[in-house]
Amino acid sequence: MRTTEAIVRLDAIAQNLAIAIRYAPGSKILAVIKANAYGHGMVEVAGTLQSCDVARVPAFAVAFFDEAVQLRDAGISRPILVLQGSTAAADVAEAAAKDFWLMLHDRQQVDRVLQSDTDLPVRVWIKADTGMHRLGLDVTELDSVFAALSAAANVQQDMVLCTHLACADDLENPLTRQQVKQIRPYAAKYKLPLSIANSAAIMSWPESHADWNRPGYMLYGNNPLGSFGSDHTGLIPAMTMTSSIMAMKEVMPGEGIGYGHGWVAKKQSNIGTIPIGYADGYPRHAASGTPVLVNGQRVPLAGRVSMDMISVDLSGQKNVNIGDPVELWGEHLSVDEVAACAGTIGYEILAGLTGHVPIAYLPCSKRPSSDG
Repeated sequence: MRTTEAIVRLDAIAQNLAIAIRYAPGSKILAVIKANAYGHGMVEVAGTLQSCDVARVPAFAVAFFDEAVQLRDAGISRPILVLQGSTAAADVAEAAAKDFWLMLHDRQQVDRVLQSDTDLPVRVWIKADTGMHRLGLDVTELDSVFAALSAAANVQQDMVLCTHLACADDLENPLTRQQVKQIRPYAAKYKLPLSIANSAAIMSWPESHADWNRPGYMLYGNNPLGSFGSDHTGLIPAMTMTSSIMAMKEVMPGEGIGYGHGWVAKKQSNIGTIPIGYADGYPRHAASGTPVLVNGQRVPLAGRVSMDMISVDLSGQKNVNIGDPVELWGEHLSVDEVAACAGTIGYEILAGLTGHVPIAYLPCSKRPSSDG
C-alpha cells in the first residue's frame, strides 16, 4: 500500500479562524473555501467551520456556482457567496432559492439580476474595481448600479459593497491605502456594509478591516505575507503532506540521479526515493536542494521531480531505513519554503493538489504524531 497521504488537522483550521477574528474582532468572517478549500477538502472544512457559532462564521465564499451547489448538496446550510457571480439567467433564481449570494462585477451581471423573475429576492455583493483591474465595476458606475438595485423588488436590500486588494502582501506598496481610501466614501454614501480585507490585509493593514473580512490562505495556517522563517503569527499549518522512504541506493562520485542527470554525486552518496511526484501535486520545478524532512531532519531534494517519485540525498543522515517517515510540507516545514524553491507560491501547491493523494482528517482532539 502506498504510504503517501495528506493529514489535515481540522482543529488547526478552527484555531486559525480564531486568530483571524482576533486580528479584527469587529468584523464578520466570510470564510473563503474556494479551490477545494485550498486543497484541504471543501466539504470537510465547511463542515468544521459550520460547527462554529454562527456569529464566528456567518457565511462562506467560493469562486464558482457549481462549488456552491456541491456544498449545499453536502448539507452545508450557511449562506455562500459566489465570488465570480452568475454566468446564466437561471443562476439568479437558483441563488435566491438556495441562499447563495451573488457577486456583481459588471453591468451584464447587474442586468441579469434586475431582469430575473424570481420567487424570492436574491442577496448581492457589489464589487468595485479600485486598482486590481481584474473584475469589478468602475467606481463611476456605482451610483447608477446602486440606485437600480435599491429599487428592484427581486434584490434583498442588505447588499454589501466590496473591493479586492492587489498588493496587500507588499507592506511597502502605497496602493493598499489608496484602494481603502477610494472605496470607503462609497460605502458611507450608500450606507452599505463594506468588505475589503483578504488574509494579508487582515494581518497587516488594520485600516482595511471593515464589516466583512475574507480570510482564505491564513485559515489553512499559512502566512500570506510569504514569510517562512520564524513565524510569530500563531498560525498552524492545517495540512501535513507525509510519505516514507520506499527505496535507497548508493551512488558513486560522478553518477547522476533521475531524468537528465541534473544532479550528479560529488562523493559516494546514499539516495532515498519517496513515492510522490508532480502527478500528485508536488511541484515539478522544485530545484535540487529543496528541503524534505526525513525522520524530522532536513535533507535535500536530488535531481528532477518525476511523475510519482522524488529522490533525496540522505548522505548526511545516520540510521535511515526503508519505511522511515517523510514530511514534504506541513507542521514542521512550510509549504511556502518548498514553493520558493520551485519558483512559485504555497497557494499554487495547495490549490494544485490533484486528488491522487488521499486525505486523512484528524478530529479536533487529535494531532499528528511526531513521526508524521
